Amino acid sequence: MNKKILIDVIGLELIALVVVVGYKLSPMLLPKADVTVLPDPVCNLQREACGVTLPSGGSVRLSMGTRPIPLVKPFEVEVSTAGFTPTRVEVDFSGIDMNMGFNRSELAPGKAGSHTAQVTLPVCVTGRMDWQATVLVETGSERVAIPYRFTSGEPQ
Repeated sequence: MNKKILIDVIGLELIALVVVVGYKLSPMLLPKADVTVLPDPVCNLQREACGVTLPSGGSVRLSMGTRPIPLVKPFEVEVSTAGFTPTRVEVDFSGIDMNMGFNRSELAPGKAGSHTAQVTLPVCVTGRMDWQATVLVETGSERVAIPYRFTSGEPQ
């Protein structure tokens, strides 16, 4: 009987450990934003840079260095900010209808409010795929998320 109780206690401790680890890692996998700003739905990242004005002031602009946006080939992503100085800038790429794994890059600061990184999107077996590129900007006092949608693998 003591062995069964010991196994039950160990099982409960493992469940508690999984819950604690999941809670600690959840901000990395599912970032929380203080503010979510929706971009102009007419803007097409496959054709042009897209920008938004933040409610607290300032602006953020996302530009893809290669158009059309390639799959399985490195390309540059640039986020430009004006009116504030971010402490951290990341871009998270996720498939809309298909989980493509963790695809988040931290952008390095560059010239005058510019942040850049080389990224590579994974290939989709269907050839055409809907993506969301979420720009995550930390301003020191808040975290802003800006979700941009685009489609890869279609004629532009």
